[in-house]
Amino acid sequence: MPDVTDADGLTVGRAAARLGVTVRTLHHWDDIGLATPSLRTPAGYRLYTAGDLDRLHRIVVYRETGLDLDRIRAVLDDSATDVPGALRAQRALVAERIDRLQQLGAGLDRMIDAHERGLLLTAEQQAAIFGPGWDPAWPAEARERYGHTAQWQQYAERSAARGPAEWRAVADAVADLDRTLAEAMDAGVVPGSPEANRLVERHREVFAAYFPLTRQMQVCLARTYETDLAFAAHYDGVRTGLAAWFRRIVDADARAHGIDPDTATWQ
Repeated sequence: MPDVTDADGLTVGRAAARLGVTVRTLHHWDDIGLATPSLRTPAGYRLYTAGDLDRLHRIVVYRETGLDLDRIRAVLDDSATDVPGALRAQRALVAERIDRLQQLGAGLDRMIDAHERGLLLTAEQQAAIFGPGWDPAWPAEARERYGHTAQWQQYAERSAARGPAEWRAVADAVADLDRTLAEAMDAGVVPGSPEANRLVERHREVFAAYFPLTRQMQVCLARTYETDLAFAAHYDGVRTGLAAWFRRIVDADARAHGIDPDTATWQ
């Protein structure tokens, strides 16, 4: 299709390029009577005059503010329309949208930080919540070791939604469970008994504050509690022999659900 000069009008392609919209958009606006070109070539192609382009520019500006096409038509064509009022109302909607996007941005920042750091707490907050035996370097070490796993992602998503008060509640629940386990061991609760199995279930529920824990994963975790020096020191600090006893009650519960503790894997 031969080009034409601006004095004669712009083709739909050139008009679309100048306005930053698609040719299909201009065709649609023409079809609904929102912006019809004033000229046609002898072959019937659309040509937009300077006046047409001015109307199109206003449509583009109003559309970018969020006005729908019917409202734009009223603003442009209905003399009774309160244009400043319509724009003020749209400005209020835009302000609300900006606020929502800012909140979303802040949430994304927290999510990114949680994926990269694990805990969104200062070293002082961690010590106050988790006790003097807590090492603030542990979250970074955990990310280095487990950052590629689905469980780390789940943990990070939970962490992003928590502040000091929420982490305090998690720490209190873990400490209460540790005391309950120690008391049960002292009372001679037998692995495989209903009471022992309830404690195993409660451990999974409490641990879900970090990420969902399957029975097979729980077997692997209990094994780590007994064999890893740091974990064993923690549980034996609560009560001597607690790590080994906890592993026995977890293994017994696993067997009752058809899981062989000796071959259980992290899944």
